Amino acid sequence: MTLQGKRVICLLDDEFEDLELWYPVYRVREEGAIVEFAGPQKGKTHIGKYGVPATADLSYEEMDASSIDGLLVPGGWAPDKIRRYPEVLRLVQEMDRSGKPIGQICHAGWVLVSAKILQGRKVTSTPGIRDDMENAGATWFDEAVVVDGNLISARRPPDLPPYAKAFVDALKNR
Repeated sequence: MTLQGKRVICLLDDEFEDLELWYPVYRVREEGAIVEFAGPQKGKTHIGKYGVPATADLSYEEMDASSIDGLLVPGGWAPDKIRRYPEVLRLVQEMDRSGKPIGQICHAGWVLVSAKILQGRKVTSTPGIRDDMENAGATWFDEAVVVDGNLISARRPPDLPPYAKAFVDALKNR
């Protein structure tokens, strides 16, 4: 229970990649952290690409970076929706300024692109959004996990074990 007392928010919207949401959430919970889901509307259930549901514990408007220790952004098609909310972009920017761990996998990089926090950073993502990441000023690597300060990024579901470990380690060391 090395993360006892830590609070992590996982962003949520329809068509998240089921494994990319649930695997890191369970891994962080196994270490004792509290993980809550934030979505456009508190109490709304969102369905992943493969049919697994997740319900928002709080709305995007209720998120407060000062009470959060880490942020998880799953991939799938949800990031294209998530990045359209100013509250999300502000939270990502505040978390980054505070040096708090931000985990993103696959298409989740779109949220960081829209938050404009990638200039001069090292990242990975699904190769399909490599150009987006590089056009946002990041240096992109084709590696399972890239850690650059508080940013922890991964490419796709096969990278989940080292990605979740890197995120847990970042929370432990914070």
